[in-house]
Amino acid sequence: MFFISGDAIRQINDLKFKLVKSEQEVTALEQNVTRLEGHVTRYKAASENAEKVEDELKAEKRKMQRELRSALDKIEELESSNSHLSKRLEKMKSGRGTATP
Repeated sequence: MFFISGDAIRQINDLKFKLVKSEQEVTALEQNVTRLEGHVTRYKAASENAEKVEDELKAEKRKMQRELRSALDKIEELESSNSHLSKRLEKMKSGRGTATP
């Protein structure tokens, strides 16, 4: 028959307590890992969506810049035409003034 000292029993009980506590910590850590993995999934999806929106905004910016350049070119063309027509009109006015006695 085995005789276990009181000190050994205390050590066994202490180790059982530490085992239960360690198992609880492992469970808590596993839950924390699961929670953090959920965060990672959400952040990854948000990041991918943000990148998609960024690409769309860049494409829209390029389109708007092309339209702006086209509008500026058209303005320049119309101003040039306006200037030319104004000069012709002035010539016609001055020619009419000298032609009429």
